[in-house]
Amino acid sequence: MKKALFPGSFDPFTIGHESVVRRALALFDRIIIAIGYNTTKMGYFPLDKRVKWIEAVFHDEKKVEVETYKCLTVDFCNQKDANYILRGLRTSADFEYERAIGHMNHSMHPEIETVFFLTQPEHTHITSTIVRDIIKHGGDASIFLPDEIKKIL
Repeated sequence: MKKALFPGSFDPFTIGHESVVRRALALFDRIIIAIGYNTTKMGYFPLDKRVKWIEAVFHDEKKVEVETYKCLTVDFCNQKDANYILRGLRTSADFEYERAIGHMNHSMHPEIETVFFLTQPEHTHITSTIVRDIIKHGGDASIFLPDEIKKIL
């Protein structure tokens, strides 16, 4: 079974994230959307809400599950028997950052491969940070959110 982990803080989960997962479904038997604790980011939306929102987005997709974790991503991959880490790339800066992490992960666990998906051109400007800022300041971020999250939020 080809199982991938799609890690992130997903604070909030955007249409860009959704696009990456839906396109990756053709390659993997199972995708675990893994909400991790990031020491460099302060969570805005409660973890349980983020889990519920993502579950709502993929309520009709049996190949997707949502979990949380607090350890290294590669260690969580091993716990879940996932041999792939799925990452979306928006910009060249994303690539440089993700490449370094991918090399470090591979050095620690050579059996785990990182797979990159290019973000759809219409999603390259969308970041959770900016969407979160719009929401924090009372703006309308609905065009950047999956329909199921718009309904709940």
